[in-house]
Amino acid sequence: MDPSSARWKKSTKSNTAGGECVEVADNLPGVVAVRDSKDPSGPILGFTPQTWRSFVEFAKQH
Repeated sequence: MDPSSARWKKSTKSNTAGGECVEVADNLPGVVAVRDSKDPSGPILGFTPQTWRSFVEFAKQH
């Protein structure tokens, strides 16, 4: 995964004060990348689009 072309979007559920922020990039081929916006040069998690959709659907239900 090459995150250099990632277009990061902050979660709409993120804290407006700058805490607990998650950013997602879904424009990379075959992967959805997730990072902590407080540490943009830190680790990035990569998920298949199907796995990410399953996670989001699960989170919406709980």
